[in-house]
Amino acid sequence: MRPETTPKRAVDPPASPLDRAVAHLSERLASCDWKRLEDELDRYGCAIIESLLPSVTCRTLRQLYPDDTLFRSRIQMGRHGFGKGEYKYFEYPLPPIVATLRDEAYPYLAPIANRWQAAMKLEPRFPPEHAAFIERCHAAGQTRPTPLLLQYEADDYNCLHQDIYGDLVFPLQIAVLLSTPGEDFTGGEFVLTEQRPRMQSRAEVVSLRQGDAVVFAVRHRPAQGTKGSYRVQMRHGVSRLRSGHRHTLGIIFHDAS
Repeated sequence: MRPETTPKRAVDPPASPLDRAVAHLSERLASCDWKRLEDELDRYGCAIIESLLPSVTCRTLRQLYPDDTLFRSRIQMGRHGFGKGEYKYFEYPLPPIVATLRDEAYPYLAPIANRWQAAMKLEPRFPPEHAAFIERCHAAGQTRPTPLLLQYEADDYNCLHQDIYGDLVFPLQIAVLLSTPGEDFTGGEFVLTEQRPRMQSRAEVVSLRQGDAVVFAVRHRPAQGTKGSYRVQMRHGVSRLRSGHRHTLGIIFHDAS
């Protein structure tokens, strides 16, 4: 008679760095001081979330850049007058960490976006969940994903611009610095400008560390004047890299036509 044997239990494969990052991202977003972020967005058009992604996640995301199977297109900025450098738009399905950041940051930003729209007397209003907003984008013919990885080398830069992509535009977006200033690169500061009516432009230089995210206005934001709210036009870009390599993850919440 054969002795009974205990069947071997299947062993789950070890979680990858990006899998572990997905598991912790919701908690990190929930722990943010969203009141402070909202106040800074109202005052400056941008706000920093410190240490949104850990270093290992930043390195892993940077390593995705050569894998063209993950992306729908590659843009060389110089060919289009956008600056110097390049970036790639992810294809659907998005990598889990990118999809999670897009889906789970959106509900915190949608109330701010709706308040801004009301103050500027603009439509539309945005639903509380990102999936519902993406359904609207796709119904309007905006079906191409917009999250992207950007890569800069020495002397590269990104001209001041706005990420519009179609009629439906969510008024806030996020950029996460994946490289370490002073080690991986020098120069290459994130820059915002605002243009108020009948006033000269004002520049805001945003200093980021690896893993920090900047939330910022896509096109315009409301400002309070003596006669009520008015629109401040916003643009963003990256100053010239002095040396090294710089990678950034961009999270745009609307899709492209």
